[in-house]
Amino acid sequence: MSTIMQKIKEIEDEMGRTQKNKATAHHLGLLKAKLAKLRRDLLAPPTKGGGAAAGEGFDVTKSGDSRVGLVGFPSVGKSTLLNKLTGTFSEVASYEFTTLTCIPGVITYRGAKIQLLDLPGIIEGAKDGKGRGRQVISTARTCNCILIVLDAIKPITHKRLIEKELEGFGIRLNKEPPNLTFRKKDKGGINLTSTVTSTHLDLDTVKAICSEYRIHNADITLRYDATADDLIDVIEGSRIYMPCIYAVNKIDQITLEELEILDKLPHYCPISAHLEWNLDGLLDKIWEYLNLTRIYTKPKAMNPDYDDPVILSSKKRTVEDFCIRIHKDMLKQFKYALVWGSSAKHKPQRVGREHELEDEDVVQIVKKI
Repeated sequence: MSTIMQKIKEIEDEMGRTQKNKATAHHLGLLKAKLAKLRRDLLAPPTKGGGAAAGEGFDVTKSGDSRVGLVGFPSVGKSTLLNKLTGTFSEVASYEFTTLTCIPGVITYRGAKIQLLDLPGIIEGAKDGKGRGRQVISTARTCNCILIVLDAIKPITHKRLIEKELEGFGIRLNKEPPNLTFRKKDKGGINLTSTVTSTHLDLDTVKAICSEYRIHNADITLRYDATADDLIDVIEGSRIYMPCIYAVNKIDQITLEELEILDKLPHYCPISAHLEWNLDGLLDKIWEYLNLTRIYTKPKAMNPDYDDPVILSSKKRTVEDFCIRIHKDMLKQFKYALVWGSSAKHKPQRVGREHELEDEDVVQIVKKI
């Protein structure tokens, strides 16, 4: 473990000494690929005798329709926030490292059950295995949204440090997956094509990165000005892209001018968990970032059930997904569906299983006789 840590430090030091320009792009790309491989080995070393991998998270049963992880440095108010939002008791104290395990709580909001996880405070170097960093960030990878809780009276540099820890673990915040195609082949060498002008990657840099992964034959197509980091992310294939909200807590301890500056920053939500300021605004933002779809069921000859919607993700919201969410055997008996709402061209519209539903649609399933 210490040998891997030493190698990581050596590469980081070398990257820090190297000037960034076109002449060194090839060398930096190679160093970044080596660094990514070492980080993977550090966080998920090979296990012996079927033991648990070091990168495993806390054993928390997933419940509800979506999962939100509260991440932050010790004593920024994560436990207080969980207590106020869900009524779940998570120990609170004025000293650091009060929470030593993962505390789950569930909140019902707009008909959806959202599981909130109060993760223990992470420390700088968590991505390298310090503290309980691995377990914290491994559990964070299972979430649908990350809520980074920051202390308004401590420097906002905490934001960059936490982002660095999460990115070191393969979590990409508020980013889309790289718009590039990487396809291995049996022969023909490395081919690079680009539909735009590429300022970061050239054929030599791409070859250097691929050779580090022992890939000698591949087709790479760039559809935007991708960087070496983007290519490494695609080759690694284990990156997770998820939305993130920065909840700046304890705003009762800063001036109005400072609050106005925070309010202009993207993905931010100023709150005071202790005084319960703007918690409704935070819940609205969580709902917006989770991007869930509520579908109401309508039994035959009865009114729709508006009290207990079926919750679907924005990426899986077809009638087929709706049926599977209710019961996996429902598709065997499925004949067609009647839909009322914004996705229907007329009320009701008879649709098949491929029809895409919109938020607050009403659906009636008609089964085969």
